[in-house]
Amino acid sequence: MTFDQQPPTRVILEQPGGWSRWSTRIAWTIAGLSLMSALGSAATYSQYFQRNERVVEKWHSLSHTAADKVAIVTVAGAIMGGDGFARAQLDVAADDPTVKAIVLRVDSPGGTVSGSDEIHNRLTKIIAERKLPIVVSMGGLAASGGYYVAMANGGREDVIFAEPATLTGSIGVIIPHFDVSAALVKLDIRDDSIASGPLKQMLSPTKDRSPEVAAKERAILQSLVDGMFERFKSIVKAGRPKLDDEAIDKVATGQIFTAEQAKEAGLVDRIGFLEDAVDRAVELAGLTKDTARVVKYTKPKGVLDEVLGGQQTGARLSLEAFAELATPRAWYLCSWWPALVRSE
Repeated sequence: MTFDQQPPTRVILEQPGGWSRWSTRIAWTIAGLSLMSALGSAATYSQYFQRNERVVEKWHSLSHTAADKVAIVTVAGAIMGGDGFARAQLDVAADDPTVKAIVLRVDSPGGTVSGSDEIHNRLTKIIAERKLPIVVSMGGLAASGGYYVAMANGGREDVIFAEPATLTGSIGVIIPHFDVSAALVKLDIRDDSIASGPLKQMLSPTKDRSPEVAAKERAILQSLVDGMFERFKSIVKAGRPKLDDEAIDKVATGQIFTAEQAKEAGLVDRIGFLEDAVDRAVELAGLTKDTARVVKYTKPKGVLDEVLGGQQTGARLSLEAFAELATPRAWYLCSWWPALVRSE
């Protein structure tokens, strides 16, 4: 028989034996159990996962493994309002069912009236919806709008802590205004803006006004400041219910107080550090040092942060802050000059 006349090759497929069938079943069983275990672990430890891409949760103190948390929410730098980092922290804390108390860490000279009121309102809603105790820890400066947000404590007693070197108070409102119209006249420069009415250019630093228009503008702006000032005092009254109207009027002069002076005036409860405020929050939440995990929220690091070794400047020039100079706006601010630099 020649090579071309070889019979066709037959391929016989054999059915797997008993052992092969059992090994397949065992493999699928192990895979199923592994999947169930992974899903169970994900549910159990979901509280440790990052919930918001703008906020990173980090362990701060006490138990590393406790399920219940005390969250440190930081309000630092000039309060500008909008969708800022302070709001992002509050949203994360409010949506986390394992957070049982909040320590509000304030280190701020204040900021815009609307921004301060926004943070205060958000904190007040969290207290109402989640029934969370809030303890305030004041850093180096908790003045004006910084003190305003500290009043979102539900009117509890013994919940406002100021460090020995804290400066606080500055209860008041300011609308900055600068008039350079006389200087422009010397430079032969005239503001020739087209406006729909004589009051449209209120607070313009370059508009030359008649005495009558200037007086009318000042009266209008003073009424706005007075209205916002009354609201500030009502917020202080809600946060410090033991202070009567006379006591509030006595401290609501725009004056800055030391921690000891503030304690004597009833603006704060205790002289203490962040750790003391944490201990009080743990107590109010009905937890212990073994059952509470204290966490702090930070911003995610970007590529540039990694290149620079995680070092960041303490403050950055903000275009938004520069824009504030050209916008008539009221401030709860411990300064006669709006913040050009906002802490990040």
